[in-house]
Amino acid sequence: MKPEQYQPPLTWAGHAWRLALMLLVSAAVFSTRAGYLWNEVRWWFFADLALGVASYTAVWWRRRYPVAVTVFTNLAGIVSTTSLGPATLSLVSMATRRRWVEIIPLTLLCVVANVVASQFFSTPAEEDDPALVVYAVIAALTAAMVSWGMYIGSRRELLASWQARALASEAEQQAKVQQARSLERARIAREMHDILAHRISAMSMSAGALAYRTDLTGEQVRETARTIQETSHLALTELREVLGVLREGPGDAAPEEPQNAPELMALVDEAQRLGMRVDARCEIDPAALPPTIARTLYRCVQEALTNARRHSPSAPVTMHIRGGPDHGVDLLVENPLPLTAGAASPAPGYGLVGLAERVGLHGGRQSATVSDDKRFLLHVWLPWQS
Repeated sequence: MKPEQYQPPLTWAGHAWRLALMLLVSAAVFSTRAGYLWNEVRWWFFADLALGVASYTAVWWRRRYPVAVTVFTNLAGIVSTTSLGPATLSLVSMATRRRWVEIIPLTLLCVVANVVASQFFSTPAEEDDPALVVYAVIAALTAAMVSWGMYIGSRRELLASWQARALASEAEQQAKVQQARSLERARIAREMHDILAHRISAMSMSAGALAYRTDLTGEQVRETARTIQETSHLALTELREVLGVLREGPGDAAPEEPQNAPELMALVDEAQRLGMRVDARCEIDPAALPPTIARTLYRCVQEALTNARRHSPSAPVTMHIRGGPDHGVDLLVENPLPLTAGAASPAPGYGLVGLAERVGLHGGRQSATVSDDKRFLLHVWLPWQS
């Protein structure tokens, strides 16, 4: 990853504390020789301040021109103690890039510049310090600054990689959710394909009888016309559900066998034959449900039993279906979480995402939660009329 990709943008607060730190470093060093320069070498006093102002100006471009700014501030620091603050910041900032081709020569430049400054541009009071001690302090401080900069750079790159990975994972999750929704919509479209084909063929047959048979009585004609009217009304009602459903892929027109509510108990029997412990109660007559709601209820029960079998195969499952024309249809499915999962809930499957899409298309609601006593609860409400 390039340094430009993981360097965070600086806020005004970031600029402020960096400026305060530079001023503190410059003031601490300048205060040790300000009196001598003012009294003995006044032109050097003003030159020190002028180079310091230039260094403080140049350091704002340390990210765009890291090598040039580091070279300038460190060379200025040879004769200007006020430039040591910007020189320190530019060296640390350069080290965050973690490029050895830049770090090695600029680190040597920093050490040499400080050694030259201590030998040829020090005050008489500073000349009494042992040379080896001065050199060791310079090398230690320079190594500390470079190490700190490299640590900051590695941490920034790590955080940037985590952020990029999280964004990629989120995009992948969204793509899978969208795929699950599209598959569920395509399944609905295939079911409606069969139903509409049945309705339209019935209307075509009845209309053909009216067109070719001349021996029908008036009552038979009215009965046939009534049949066509009722069939077309049902076809239009069911066609309304298809609006907005997009078919994706060449195989989406392949018909599927429609499911319905009277086959709910067959699902329960099948689950019990597979070894599941299912306690099912149904307080409504499945045959009285509208066909579209019956199919959706069938799919909800099917998905609920599939999830329970996948996540808690040996746990008992409680299923309760209740409701009426005024209240709608409530489906409650409950099962304990597996012991091996501990306090965590089962990993969400995309079947529930597609199921929520189907339920939403019919004006219903779905919720999947985990109770305080570690039981998985699936609640689906469907209107009686879609």
